[in-house]
Amino acid sequence: MINQGEILETIAMIDQQHLDVRTITMGISLLDCSDAGAWRSCEKVYGKICRLAGRLVRVGEEIEAEFGIPIVNKRVAVTPIALVAESSDAVSYVPYARALDRAAKAVGVDFLGGFSALVHKGYTTGDHKLTASIPEALAETEMVCASVNVASTRAGINMDAVAEMGRVIKQCAELTKDRDGLACAKLVVFANAVEDNPFMAGAFHGVGEPECAINVGVSGPGVVSHALQSCKGKPFDEVAETIKKTAFHITRMGQLVAREASTRLHVPFGVVDLSLAPTPAIGDSVADILEGMGLTSVGAHGTTAALALLNDAVKKGGVMASGHVGGLSGAFIPVSEDAGMIRAVSGGKLSLEKLEAMTCVCSVGLDMVAVPGNTPAETLSAILADEAAIGVVNNKTTAVRIIPVPGKTVGERVDFGGLLGSAPIMAVNGCGAQEFIARGGRIPAPLQGLRN
Repeated sequence: MINQGEILETIAMIDQQHLDVRTITMGISLLDCSDAGAWRSCEKVYGKICRLAGRLVRVGEEIEAEFGIPIVNKRVAVTPIALVAESSDAVSYVPYARALDRAAKAVGVDFLGGFSALVHKGYTTGDHKLTASIPEALAETEMVCASVNVASTRAGINMDAVAEMGRVIKQCAELTKDRDGLACAKLVVFANAVEDNPFMAGAFHGVGEPECAINVGVSGPGVVSHALQSCKGKPFDEVAETIKKTAFHITRMGQLVAREASTRLHVPFGVVDLSLAPTPAIGDSVADILEGMGLTSVGAHGTTAALALLNDAVKKGGVMASGHVGGLSGAFIPVSEDAGMIRAVSGGKLSLEKLEAMTCVCSVGLDMVAVPGNTPAETLSAILADEAAIGVVNNKTTAVRIIPVPGKTVGERVDFGGLLGSAPIMAVNGCGAQEFIARGGRIPAPLQGLRN
């Protein structure tokens, strides 16, 4: 039960500290939408999404109004389309992306994830078709998001896929150069992707998931930052305890929303993902939390240690509040979506190399990083490989959402608007990686992958 004190405390968090439910995401299995005829399969995909998610937005708005809890996004995640479309006669999977986009618009959601492929150990014919379709699919659609899992701790790193995804990212940027490479902001390259992540752009509905499920993503960087004001000068033990208690309260709110949505939609409750996902709003920043621990700026020596403490405390607080914490659950560090990160990059205090070090201990990886448009595809692939290695060796999820902004260079700025925010163009190491990427093959799984 939630007592009166918790209710009043939560109201203050919502009113003054940017606490919100970042997303209610409905996961939908499309495995039964496979068909030898691509047109019939696409119609099945469209019909099923409209049937199951038709009330999602309305129910989210009802919960928001009744409980006074802001619900920023309503989203849908579907079975990786490479699996759904493989038995069809489609030469390209762009028609599937169009069907997904039509369905997203019909049900009124903000984004739809699942134009995805899982290639960590190799490609199927459908995987090849999907990855080849990504640039055109993301350039033509508004709501559709794509992801490709190129590595896992059990399989190692598929370097052929890493090389291909560098080229795909460049093509995405080129096809949307009139929008500053916006398609790249809807594409995530994963290692150890999870099946129940409610956050975009990397959400998809895994094959181990039920027919339909409700997953909720809660975010509260501003709440944690505010709580740490009472810890100035105190030992890190007390800092960790404060973050844990705050994460507990945030997760309880997420669980309440998730269960209400599940009940009203007659869909099983999946997980609460307690990820501190920032926004461009002042006061809603993960960077501010790290600086609240005593750093003069995020990017200073000590940043990685502070982020490790934050990520761990968030997870510990969350699992005490709900028996179904999942997704990524930790701290996100997207550059363009975090006012503090933007400030640090603009001031020359946060480099791409330091960000990479921080990804060793946070929930995901290099997220919403803008780089010069002339960055070679092989360099992008090398960045993907580095992040995949961090994920594989540490048995954690890592991801890259990187945007080579056409026509722009270091010192300039790109503005995507809304939750995607704006970002300074970051410098990339100019040393080449062409021969390294050209080797292809597979980097073997590490010894810790042999866990049986």
